[in-house]
Amino acid sequence: MNVDDVVAEKIAAARARTEAAKRRRAALTAARQRGLAARHAQKLGRLRGAEDHAGVGEQPTTVGQSPTVADPNRVDIATVAPEKETN
Repeated sequence: MNVDDVVAEKIAAARARTEAAKRRRAALTAARQRGLAARHAQKLGRLRGAEDHAGVGEQPTTVGQSPTVADPNRVDIATVAPEKETN
């Protein structure tokens, strides 16, 4: 075996490693895209379910928010008219 044969073997081995790495990256990218698509579909399903459960005229709640109920007895300080002073 001469030096040219050794160099050719090393080049072939390097090409094989490069191709294997490309195939690995492609497989990981494909798996990641499938995972992203599944997560997006799941999120859309949750949002669609929230819209379906919302009543007529109600806004659907978003993830992480709870619906608020208005209290008719509540009086905010900023909405109360100031009392007039009498002298």
